[in-house]
Amino acid sequence: MKVNNQTIAALREDYRAKTLEIGDVHSDPILQFKDWFQEALDSTIKEANAMTIATVDAAGKPSARIVLLKGFDENGFIFYTNYDSKKGQDLAANPNIAAVFLWKDLERQIRIDGVAKKISRADSLKYYKSRPKGSQIGAWASPQSQIIPDRSILENNAIDLKEKYKASDSLPIPPHWGGYVIQPNLIEFWQGRSSRLHDRICYTLEGEQWKIDRLAP
Repeated sequence: MKVNNQTIAALREDYRAKTLEIGDVHSDPILQFKDWFQEALDSTIKEANAMTIATVDAAGKPSARIVLLKGFDENGFIFYTNYDSKKGQDLAANPNIAAVFLWKDLERQIRIDGVAKKISRADSLKYYKSRPKGSQIGAWASPQSQIIPDRSILENNAIDLKEKYKASDSLPIPPHWGGYVIQPNLIEFWQGRSSRLHDRICYTLEGEQWKIDRLAP
């Protein structure tokens, strides 16, 4: 297929896999997320925990990138990163954040708006210790989001760290690395439907209660 604007504009699919009704969802969006996430895990989707997160810097400029969800509970959705990275700097200036899961095989997406807060150092350490040693080395070796002259900087840093900690099963946690929890105030569940008349069920936090609405696609 030759790539041009005409062929791109013609790309489309008609979604018919499932439906989504207000009467069928949980009153708690975290429980609804749990059900959908389990279905994604049970499917053939690779890395069902991949989510796009969008942040905004101090000047109001947005950025988006994909990270991996590493846990969730009634408090929100957890991911880990370098606090000195672009996303970390953005969140230090503006803690508002948005996240999106796309599970194309299930014709579903979940959109989350909320506020990101650092998790406890103890919880970050617990997860860090569970990571493979190579991943621990990577957290130290990469000055994430900084300009580097070439890849050898990373490779040489990793070699030095492997030598330094060759007698250890794990490395200490970097002071600049840890987790965030996205505390949601809006969670929208989207189910693809035929003729673009998709189902959208939106939970909005009002005080301590979740209000549930159907949105037009």
